[in-house]
Amino acid sequence: MENDILDSLEDLGYKGPLLEDGALDLAVSTGAASPEFTKLCAWIVSELKLYCKLEENVHATNCPTEAEEFQLEMSGLLAELVCPYSVLTTGDVTKRLLNKTNCLLLLSFLISELESSRMILVNRPQKKVQEVGGSDVFVELKGICMALGMSKPPANITMFQFFSGIEKKLKEALSKVPPTHVGGPLLKKPLGPVHWEKIEAINQALVNEYEVRRKMLLKRLDVTIQSFGWSDKAKTHADKLAKVYPPLRTALANKSTVSVAHLYAARDDLSKILRTSSGRIREKTACAINKVLMGRVPDRGGRPNEIEPPPPEMPTWQKRQDGPQGGGEALHKLRRTTLEGHRSTAHAEVPSNEKDRKDALQDQCEGMRQLVLYSFTTWSLKLKKEDLQYCCVYHWK
Repeated sequence: MENDILDSLEDLGYKGPLLEDGALDLAVSTGAASPEFTKLCAWIVSELKLYCKLEENVHATNCPTEAEEFQLEMSGLLAELVCPYSVLTTGDVTKRLLNKTNCLLLLSFLISELESSRMILVNRPQKKVQEVGGSDVFVELKGICMALGMSKPPANITMFQFFSGIEKKLKEALSKVPPTHVGGPLLKKPLGPVHWEKIEAINQALVNEYEVRRKMLLKRLDVTIQSFGWSDKAKTHADKLAKVYPPLRTALANKSTVSVAHLYAARDDLSKILRTSSGRIREKTACAINKVLMGRVPDRGGRPNEIEPPPPEMPTWQKRQDGPQGGGEALHKLRRTTLEGHRSTAHAEVPSNEKDRKDALQDQCEGMRQLVLYSFTTWSLKLKKEDLQYCCVYHWK
């Protein structure tokens, strides 16, 4: 497999160091930990992006410690390419490209994708740039010439002569308007190459951020339009909706078109923040729907002065009172009757007869014991003073 990969790399135009004898085998043996292996993968992906609109990208590493980040990027790319090899798309993402077999399989897959993309381009060549209106720079320059009323420049004109002609036309146009017509530049301080590089990085970060926001808003728009079609009335106009909405939706781009050039062209009037209700703004935002008055609508309330306070979560604290605790009044009466029975037994008179006296004392003792125990287990029924006196007298006897 190594020889087939080397032959394919030569055919694709690779000129890197891995074409030397044994270099490829050494690089794939360590996999993602080898900077040379990651550079080869990054080169193939960069060539592949010339033919495919890929969102994911892969960057080469400089040291083995960056292997984990490389594997994460490669995992996202393989998912976008719908890689059919499960060993490259499943399992621990940080260990997939650390053995020779998987690395060779990865190179074979990427090379086959690049070869097939080039073959498709040969079979279906793209239209020339000039046929579709030229490059972006050509379109912009053509728009400048048309706006200034310039004729088509000759084919042998130099860039210096071309831009000198544009500058001359601009000065002629500015001489015909008041001095404050265009206004001063918003950016007045001269900047060097380092500053412009940082500004470009900041702009790119903002473009990426607002691209995500635009996609979210557009998705919400699509879902809202889709929900409109669920009603029975809308289903009768499904054909009209299908004709009207898609052209309008296509005109809404996902990516922002703001660039550093807009900063160059910005005038100082952009620093003046106008209210959305001001006359100048309303001239562009006013429409017929603003004049539609809504009729009476049901009163949904919500005024703070009309809302009653919620009930308290817990009742106010009160001092505990003696009385029946759970079980109801009937249970309390039963307990009190039982207690009175024990009390009457404990307080009974002892006869003078020796035989009856002994039995009475035993009954009195048992009644006193039951009286004390029952009073302790039923805390709401308290012992009386005379109960304690009888208990002490009995023990004294």
